[in-house]
Amino acid sequence: MTTIAFLGAGSVVFTRELLADILTFDELRGVTLALHDIDAERLETAEAIARRTASQLGALPVITTSLDRRVVLDGADFVVNAVQVGMHAATVRDFEIPARYGLRQTIGDTLGVGGIFRALRTFPVLAGIAADMRELCPRAWLLNYTNPMAMNIGYLAAIAPDLRAVGLCHSVYWTVRDLSDLLGVPYSEVDYTGAGVNHQAWLLRLEHRGESLYPRLDELLERDPGLRRRVRMDMYRRLGYFPTETSEHSSEYVPWYLRDDAEIERLRIPVGDYLRISADNVDEYRETRRAVLAGEPLDVSRDATEYAPQVIHSITTGTRRRIHANVANAGLISNLPEGYAVEVPCVVDALGVRPERVGALPAQCAALNRGFVNVGELTVRAALTGDRRMVRQAAMVDPNTAATLSLDRIWELCDELTAAHGDLIPEALR
Repeated sequence: MTTIAFLGAGSVVFTRELLADILTFDELRGVTLALHDIDAERLETAEAIARRTASQLGALPVITTSLDRRVVLDGADFVVNAVQVGMHAATVRDFEIPARYGLRQTIGDTLGVGGIFRALRTFPVLAGIAADMRELCPRAWLLNYTNPMAMNIGYLAAIAPDLRAVGLCHSVYWTVRDLSDLLGVPYSEVDYTGAGVNHQAWLLRLEHRGESLYPRLDELLERDPGLRRRVRMDMYRRLGYFPTETSEHSSEYVPWYLRDDAEIERLRIPVGDYLRISADNVDEYRETRRAVLAGEPLDVSRDATEYAPQVIHSITTGTRRRIHANVANAGLISNLPEGYAVEVPCVVDALGVRPERVGALPAQCAALNRGFVNVGELTVRAALTGDRRMVRQAAMVDPNTAATLSLDRIWELCDELTAAHGDLIPEALR
């Protein structure tokens, strides 16, 4: 029987969606779902959601729970990781402290000081997961959803290169879905290839029945000035390839937008937006817990769009799929650094997740990606070496931070964030 371990199962809304997708597949309706969280109340809620979801779908999975991570990992075939170290309180610190320095962020979970410190909080947990998996389920697939995705996969590649770790993110998929709707073509008829780094990959190919959709997008942008008032439309017009993450995300990975009041207004950038999203997630958790404990039905209508259920189904049944995923760069993108995480097309079937070689990215796309990668590589190296200067150096080379703050202010900001996060930061880096 296939066993799927969920780490961070207390992220109940996301867990509910994954469970509904998994149990929609006939071949997975009897799997073992092993749920783990360090918060007893959230774990209780996750279990109630799992049982309610199974009941509503008429599935008969075996459902177990434990506050002990090792218990759910023992013998697992797949490990879905969705932990958030520090939860909402840490997110608030990542935004409010930089804001006092005049540093603007929108999402703060991928790059910049928000991404750097989120990674430093997460790396010790990843190291524990990797060690436990090597002992308890060495052949399992680790399907990571936790951000910062590229830094986390890069860190795992450095400390546990033998681990079957894959980073899953829906940004490429939803970018193409949104563009298909915008251009009036059925998504099912669109062929595409995305490659780069997570949250800053590029649609190298976007075609409908063999014809590039880029000229049609160009025409639409010429006719619609409102559409041009979006960050990634602006980036596409200047770079020639469409970025695969939202404008809110994309704005904080480059030096051009957030430092400028006029650009923020022109491109309608929602500064600090993730604070609202994070607070909404807390409210949604409370409402979901109330509803499930009150016996109210859950919305389990799904179309299996998340990647983890598809990966699990493909490996279990041999059904062949092509997805975009994050793996260590082993000659996959020739003009990005070896070893660090890249996002590329992957074939998934009974043999596992097999990345496709892309070759060289367009020079301008690779140039922008290398600035992105520099931040992550220094953050990973800081954790590996315990060199506190490298945390500051990672912030120094971050495009948005470097465009906004002086070097002294960057160091002061990193000192204050380190103190504020306390023992969530590795001891050597405090």
